[in-house]
Amino acid sequence: MKSRTLRYIVAATTFAALTISGGLLAQNGGDRAGAPKGKLVEFDFPGASTAPGLGTQAFSNNDLGVVVGYYTDPNIVPHGFLRTPDGHFVSFEAPGAGTANGADQGTVAYSINNLGEIAGQFEDKNGLFHGFVRYPNGSFATFNPPGSGTSANQGAFGTANINIQGTVAGYFADGNNLVHGFVRTRDGRFTVIDVPGAAGGTFVCMETCINPEGATTGWYADANGIYRGFVRSPDGRISTFEAPQLGAAPILYTVAASINVEGVITGYSLDANFLGQGFIRTPDGKITTFQAPNASTDPGQGTAAFSINLFGAVTGEFNDANSVMYGFARSADGKFDTFYAPDAGVGAYQGTRPSTNNSKNQVTGWYVDDNYSNHGFVWTPDDNSAPSDGQR
Repeated sequence: MKSRTLRYIVAATTFAALTISGGLLAQNGGDRAGAPKGKLVEFDFPGASTAPGLGTQAFSNNDLGVVVGYYTDPNIVPHGFLRTPDGHFVSFEAPGAGTANGADQGTVAYSINNLGEIAGQFEDKNGLFHGFVRYPNGSFATFNPPGSGTSANQGAFGTANINIQGTVAGYFADGNNLVHGFVRTRDGRFTVIDVPGAAGGTFVCMETCINPEGATTGWYADANGIYRGFVRSPDGRISTFEAPQLGAAPILYTVAASINVEGVITGYSLDANFLGQGFIRTPDGKITTFQAPNASTDPGQGTAAFSINLFGAVTGEFNDANSVMYGFARSADGKFDTFYAPDAGVGAYQGTRPSTNNSKNQVTGWYVDDNYSNHGFVWTPDDNSAPSDGQR
């Protein structure tokens, strides 16, 4: 289910480790990149499959330390989960989710706000996707934006963000398989987002891509197949942007990945050599790029930023020369910590893949072991590690 949902993610062209979790042959792994900082706790949902490409994936953590994601059981049925800070799990199914053995349908939770409201998507028995919000009492609201397609692999397969106001953001496929962004308010009102000039679809990014004020970010493809970032203000104004060029090779993909309460955006770009770099964009349009320490600058490697918190701290992934994934935390003033799960594999497209960071700089995500099975983690920095702005 996850791989089908992410078939539209542009980074899969070369940064495959950013968007898929296995199914590729390992190359020879090497030593790990540097000494890790902080404390990392690994976890698996009890009974999750350990087969290659399956397992437990954590996507989002709120400021209380609650984590959501999904796990796949041995019958290849995905289920949403919630993990409390003390390690207790709750499994849940969205009403109408397909549960047939081997169908890889089911429920995926992507985002949780500080009220404990969860946003995600489910696939029904006919292969159609729907969005959902799960409330703390266990009840659900399910939906598809207006104009959603009604055939298999259409619908709201990118329902992946919820803010403190209960507003949901994501993307959906219409009856012609064209992708559109959307915003849904708590009372069920929809706004469809199409960036002017988008020819290959408009994608609101995932997990932390709508801020408390309702500003959204993501990316779109133009008629030439170039991907650019966008930000949409709460009143509907859309601005587009491109990351600066790394060197002689032009930028082909600019992928906005997260927006914080101040309207600061983080994400990553890929040039014509498929080298990745992280970036931070301030509301005035200034873009700062960066590479994590120890990141390879060979073609197909580099750095990708996935989440920015209230204080401007960023988390993401970098790859070494063997395509092994490592996590990083970058403070607002540019200091880095790197980390990895002890049981992560060291072959190609194995390793540690962060997803989001909360206001306490805790990071959640998943790691890929040497069998290409997925496992969740929570990383907590040392007291003097990865400081937020004004905390040092």
